[in-house]
Amino acid sequence: MHVVSVRTLREFWTKHADAEQPLKAWFREAEAARWGSFDEIKARYRSADVLPGNRVVFNIKGNHYRLIVRIHYNTGRLFIRFVGTHAEYNKIDAGTI
Repeated sequence: MHVVSVRTLREFWTKHADAEQPLKAWFREAEAARWGSFDEIKARYRSADVLPGNRVVFNIKGNHYRLIVRIHYNTGRLFIRFVGTHAEYNKIDAGTI
């Protein structure tokens, strides 16, 4: 997958240093992946949840943080839409972000 908006991840781990390694590990796996459907993501990330509009929410660092991406399966592009704490996640509309 081609991950767009890596800057968002970098900005987040600058503020939350404990998220840096888990986010880098997720990024490496996502870049190497060739996900064709949510089922393929779910096979690797059991706690991932599907959201409207081809969005997927991942739990990062043992469920300390949330990462929302929008995936264009047909083009292999993955867009970072949100990364934050649970409190921040609770304040957004995850289905439209």
